[in-house]
Amino acid sequence: MTGTLIDLFAGCGGLGLGLERAGFETVFVNELHRDAMETYWANRPESDLKAQSNHAFNIMDITQNADTLDALARRLRREHKDIDLVAGGPPCQGYSGIGHRRSFVLAKEEIPSNHLYRDMARFVEAVAPKAFLFENVRGLLTSRWTPLGDKGEIWEDVKKAFFEIRVKRGRQELHYVIGHALVSAKTYGVPQNRPRVLMVGLRSDIAPAPVDGALARGFLPVGSGGAPDLIDLLGDLVDSEWVAGGVSATYRVDPQNEIQEALRTLRDGSVLGRGARLEDQQYGNHSERILAKFRYMLDNDGQIPAEMRTKKFAQRVMPARWGSGGPNITATSLADDYVHFSQPRVPTVREWARIQTFPDWYQFAGKRTTGGRRRAGDPSTGDWFREVPKYTQIGNAVPVQLAEAVGHHIASLLGN
Repeated sequence: MTGTLIDLFAGCGGLGLGLERAGFETVFVNELHRDAMETYWANRPESDLKAQSNHAFNIMDITQNADTLDALARRLRREHKDIDLVAGGPPCQGYSGIGHRRSFVLAKEEIPSNHLYRDMARFVEAVAPKAFLFENVRGLLTSRWTPLGDKGEIWEDVKKAFFEIRVKRGRQELHYVIGHALVSAKTYGVPQNRPRVLMVGLRSDIAPAPVDGALARGFLPVGSGGAPDLIDLLGDLVDSEWVAGGVSATYRVDPQNEIQEALRTLRDGSVLGRGARLEDQQYGNHSERILAKFRYMLDNDGQIPAEMRTKKFAQRVMPARWGSGGPNITATSLADDYVHFSQPRVPTVREWARIQTFPDWYQFAGKRTTGGRRRAGDPSTGDWFREVPKYTQIGNAVPVQLAEAVGHHIASLLGN
């Protein structure tokens, strides 16, 4: 084990799984949505995270009560000594372009989830881990609290909240030495572009000297590229006998390359071969009209027939091979943004998960998909409830391979 991990705003566990693969052990998890938490638990059957003392749904139930937060922090330190890492990506719907459009008429300062970074900072201050990792969308860097606010003012407030953290260890008052950068997942071998803001803080009693010229002054790893083409990532899942609304329940072929073999490797080291059970390879129940549209797009370099164009969004055909620029897509909560590179359909849940570098053994709880308003809620009426079906859980996740690279780097900074 590299160290202990507390996973906040954990979602379905992409960040957590990557950090666990880097050697961290999750000892406490927070996730508001039940389906996402069920996914998290289902993939960690040997952990004790289902115990009432080791998880929380609403982090504000902890952080908004000083006695509750202090008691939890003292217990975690008593049971696990010096916590190594607190990680989390507070919900980003209000910072991202799509999320802001779904926020209707409200200013961002009126959206409760946009202030959860403060709750993460309070949690870090109480627990005093050796390090923390904050993750969020690129839009955070330029977001304004109000239409007339200053560009980037939300990011300035986020940084201020973490830079002002002060913790006590014995007679020492310590702070966090912080580095941050905008990174692209494709530079870490992830088959999508997916720019993300990452901030790493190291407690001042253990922080190394900054490294000039390195990414985020040495607080983040420099990526080495190597993102696979989609045909190499997903080719073994292609079923020539697929039908709209149907399911491919078993693998049709053995792994065809190293990345497919890695994704089909179980936790015990065995590899899922031809005929083994395949999870979440269910196809969208497209109408004949939609199938015709997708066939046209595949046959005409992604062009959408004029009579089928809408203002809602621009569907794209996922390229079998990226070309010189590398990955140019980003997994979102809307699988129907994309058309499969060789078949007239949207990607399946399993294919979506692979694009986020989840292994095939990873299970997802809840519905396959759901309607847009149920995914977004209606903040204009005070309705903040959001359903998180499988596609949304995956689209909201941190790519596992990115998280693993960052986890290994943080472990090296901690000397673990």
